[in-house]
Amino acid sequence: MSRPPRPPAANSRRQGASPAARPSAAVGATGASLHPRNRHQGHYDFDALLAQSPALAAHLISTPYGERSIDFSQPAAVRALNAALLRLQYGIAHWQIPEGYLCPPVPGRADYLHGLADLLASDNEGVIPRGDQVRALDIGVGANCIYPLIGHAEYGWRFVGTEIDLQAIAIAQQIVDANPGLAAAIELRAQTLRGQVFASVLKAGERFDLSLCNPPFHASAEEAARGSQRKWRNLGKPIGKRAATPLNFGGQSNELWCTGGEASFLRRMINESAPLANSICWFTSLVAKSEHLPALRKQLQKVGASEVRELSMAQGNKQSRFLAWTFLDASLRRVWRAQREAI
Repeated sequence: MSRPPRPPAANSRRQGASPAARPSAAVGATGASLHPRNRHQGHYDFDALLAQSPALAAHLISTPYGERSIDFSQPAAVRALNAALLRLQYGIAHWQIPEGYLCPPVPGRADYLHGLADLLASDNEGVIPRGDQVRALDIGVGANCIYPLIGHAEYGWRFVGTEIDLQAIAIAQQIVDANPGLAAAIELRAQTLRGQVFASVLKAGERFDLSLCNPPFHASAEEAARGSQRKWRNLGKPIGKRAATPLNFGGQSNELWCTGGEASFLRRMINESAPLANSICWFTSLVAKSEHLPALRKQLQKVGASEVRELSMAQGNKQSRFLAWTFLDASLRRVWRAQREAI
């Protein structure tokens, strides 16, 4: 249920980065850069990546500037780079997904998780809560299982990932089972009620410190195809008369589009969240289109959210954000924190 971001032209910099990006410098007048704790600042270290993942060598190219890179228009190259990054930076030795499934850029996914850590720290005297007492619910975990993998590696959190695609769950479970120690940290559950977000996947009495989601933002398969063609053009690749444009980051239909698109999905999520005020402390979701925010804020006010936050993220020229809301006021969140620490 994740969406593929706009990739850059082939170069040796991090996925999603501006060509002007440097490890310690903000990009542009807005200060657009990855989160300070993000491991993927600046150029990729291909020497280190190749030392850990020699198979990446088959996908290396040379840019017009003589730099090593991969061709970001090729799905196999993107998958190989992701596998190498996960192995080098997060200790994920075994990560493989079939062609056609969403292969999200690791740096951007890590940014969302670091933002979530800051959100929890704001209720914890500025200290990020770490360890398996912190539980996160990933709505639409996908075959790539990317958020639980990075979130557990960075902060030690436990995750439950939900997904409507049974084949995607099977693939994600293979990744979990292939990496020692992950089975106790990551649980995967099938969402059997299509069109529902939380219903049927939560167990009685369960509590999560936060939920996260990267919803499909296209409203139809046709709209998703047009978006893919735009990305293909941005990579400088000819489209011609081909019926279907390859997706460099992949994506199944449920990962790329749903009826009504992002706005409809988030409305359902907000409506379903209200009865779960005591089950999930912070509800969050990425919001791809900023024009959706006013209506979402209005709906959150209508369902009685106690606090709503919009947290900005930026990767090079790409501006993004996630929306967070809770039905618990500050005093109730302190009680929540005390109960978590007492476990």
